[in-house]
Amino acid sequence: MGEPSKLWEVVRDLISTATGRLKADLVISNGSLVDVYTGTIVDGVSVAVKGDRIAHVGKKVDHLIGSGTRVIDARGMYLVPGFIDGHVHIESSMLVPSSFAKAVLPHGTTAVFADPHEIANVAGLDGIRFMIEDSRGLPLKVYITVPSCVPASLPEFETCGASIGPDEVREVLGWERVVALGEVMNYPGVLSCDDRMIGEIVETLKAGRVVEGHYAARELEESLSAYAAAGITSCHESVRREEALEKLRRGMWVMIREGSAWHDLKEVIRVVTEHRVDTRRVVLVTDDRHPEDILEEGHVDHVVRRAIEEGVDPIKAIQMVTLNVAEHYGMSLDLGGIAPPRYADILVVEDLAKVRIRHVIACGKLVASDGRLLVDIRGVKVPERLVRTVRVGRRFSPKDFSIRAPVERGRVKAHVIKAIEASVETRHLLLDVEVEGYEVRTDPERDVAKVAVIERYTGRAGHSVGLVTGFGLRTGAIAMSVAHDSHNIVVVGVDEGDMALAVNRVVELNGGIVIAREGRIEAQVELPVAGLMSPEEPESVASRVRRLMEAWELIGRKMVSPFMTISLLPLSVLPELRITDKGLIDTVEFRKIPVIEDSKA
Repeated sequence: MGEPSKLWEVVRDLISTATGRLKADLVISNGSLVDVYTGTIVDGVSVAVKGDRIAHVGKKVDHLIGSGTRVIDARGMYLVPGFIDGHVHIESSMLVPSSFAKAVLPHGTTAVFADPHEIANVAGLDGIRFMIEDSRGLPLKVYITVPSCVPASLPEFETCGASIGPDEVREVLGWERVVALGEVMNYPGVLSCDDRMIGEIVETLKAGRVVEGHYAARELEESLSAYAAAGITSCHESVRREEALEKLRRGMWVMIREGSAWHDLKEVIRVVTEHRVDTRRVVLVTDDRHPEDILEEGHVDHVVRRAIEEGVDPIKAIQMVTLNVAEHYGMSLDLGGIAPPRYADILVVEDLAKVRIRHVIACGKLVASDGRLLVDIRGVKVPERLVRTVRVGRRFSPKDFSIRAPVERGRVKAHVIKAIEASVETRHLLLDVEVEGYEVRTDPERDVAKVAVIERYTGRAGHSVGLVTGFGLRTGAIAMSVAHDSHNIVVVGVDEGDMALAVNRVVELNGGIVIAREGRIEAQVELPVAGLMSPEEPESVASRVRRLMEAWELIGRKMVSPFMTISLLPLSVLPELRITDKGLIDTVEFRKIPVIEDSKA
């Protein structure tokens, strides 16, 4: 309930307001309360707020209204707890936390549990400190989970910018608003009782905090039980309802994800609509969402809307982004419902099924109305060390993206990554590919492109080149410094000259996303903060991303969030085939493999 030094003052003022000895600072009157505790709607309810917390909820509040009390009439509307995103990577919005807050507050998001493992992989504890500093004092409450997998995989698999182990986890757990250990992606490390991985989990459990999960394996019997036995209590990686059901049966919280690139909700929510499970351990999350999608479709409100469209009762859907989240993190005295002494995070909603929000109150202040932000939000100055993180050391040329073949011309069999639209997974294909002059060629007609990853931390520019399908590239290339989770530079293209042009431009920008076509830059988004984020206004960044989408349609097939899908090609903890700066990784067998079958090239 706040800082210990101020706790007595907070408790005294809330009691005094509830009993009428003090007047409320804010009263929201005559609304229909969505009571997440009982799962009912109560008409004619008013809420009295003192400071940033709720003092009283009831039918009579006239005696609490004084000359300094602000009154908001909610007659004919619903009073809904502020929405909470239980698992999000703010970096994936391409916005720093202060700009992210400007984007999501008008959509009713009043708190988030953010895992900053993107910036942590680039800048370690300095990156986490920046995310906390830029979040301080915002109307949006940002709670931090300590990144657990920095780096995400073994050093022999990729080059990373930082390293976090048990000692660092212990330190960060003592920082302001740090509440949990972030998603444990290294499930092989858990199953093998890796000292470092288990050490991080034990430090978190000793501190009385929860451990967030990321179980992407297909095995749902012994391995899943072993993973849960480590004390891991949640997972957002379910893409099938069967996975969600098995996790729920092992006492885990299932987080159902609906982000920009992966639309898991339609399938996984069937565990609720068809299996009729108890929903109190089900949470709706965004995970990763791009700025234009937030501004145009929404944030957590969009996920709630989608759940209702799939047949979930509106009150149940609201519980999944309020009380369920708060209870999972052990913070239900502060968050998740409209009741004393919780934070006064309240939405005044005109249409419950369509989640049409009229007013947003955060910490007792009216911060947005009718989709417009009403408060001034300013971030902190970005440290110079976080805007100089792309250190490649040389310019790239077309020949850097060659793949040598053992024959002069004809076809050879190659291991090819199959990208899957709106999914975090890939497929491992073995395809015949064209060779000319001892070089593997791209083949736009068959949707075979090249993909390369270039390390950006040491200045030595180590890199590897492979093959990918699924993007429908006809021409050009796209390069990004957003490449999960180590965030080296990833480039996909069918023209080696455009690949070099795009990569060199990303380096010049100190990070960003660049599309090149026929020897010229078609579009770019500058992401100078750790090569991941921009300090600019959400509308400005969203406008550039829209232009990027227009340029994408000149070179590739229309698809859901191609940039997010490309950014996952190097994520070497997800099945089935990935590429890093050190080569092609079979992530089912966890081994490096050559591009050309049976070749030493």
